[in-house]
Amino acid sequence: MKFDNRTLVLMAAAIVINIVVGQIVAWLKLPLFIDSIGTILVGILAGPIAGAIVGTLACLIWGLILDPVAAAFFPVALVIGASAGILARYGWFSSLGKTIVSGAIIAVISTIVAIPIIVYMFGGVTGSGTDFATAYLLAMGTQLIQSVAISNLVQNLADKIITAVIAWLIATRLPRNFTTGLPFFAYTKP
Repeated sequence: MKFDNRTLVLMAAAIVINIVVGQIVAWLKLPLFIDSIGTILVGILAGPIAGAIVGTLACLIWGLILDPVAAAFFPVALVIGASAGILARYGWFSSLGKTIVSGAIIAVISTIVAIPIIVYMFGGVTGSGTDFATAYLLAMGTQLIQSVAISNLVQNLADKIITAVIAWLIATRLPRNFTTGLPFFAYTKP
C-alpha cells in the first residue's frame, strides 16, 4: 500500500504523539496509558493499515529508545490501529456516542491480545499503573490470568474510551483541506 505525503506526515506525527504522551504517563505511573491517541487518530483518518503501522512502529521505536517493555506490546498497538480503522470505515466514529462504543470495542480487543503478553512475558507485572490492581486481585485469591484480565479490561475500558474520544475530537477539528479525501470523512457526518 502506498501512502501520500499528507498521510506519511500524519503517521510520523502520530508516532511522536504516542511515544511522548505514553512516556509521560509511564513516568507518572498513572493507571491509564493514553499512548494510543496517534494510533487511533491515524486509524480513523487513514484506515486500518496505516493505523496498524503507526501502532507497531510507535511501540518498537519507543521500546528501542526509552522503554523496552513498550516493544513487547506492538501486537496490541497493531490491533488498536487496525480496529480503529475498521470501525471508522463502518461509521463508528461518526458521533460522540459511537466513538465511546468504538473505544469500548477497542478495549476488549486490545485486552484479549495483551493478556498473554502480560502473563507469559512479564509474569503479570509490567511496571504500569495496573500492577496494583493485579496484585490486589492476586492477594484476594484470584488466579493470575483472571487477575490480569480483570485489571487490564477495567483499565483498558477507561483508557481506550478516553483515547478514542480525544482522537475523534482531534480528527473532527482538523482543517478540511487536510482531511478531504481521507477515509474518516468519507464515512462520518462532521
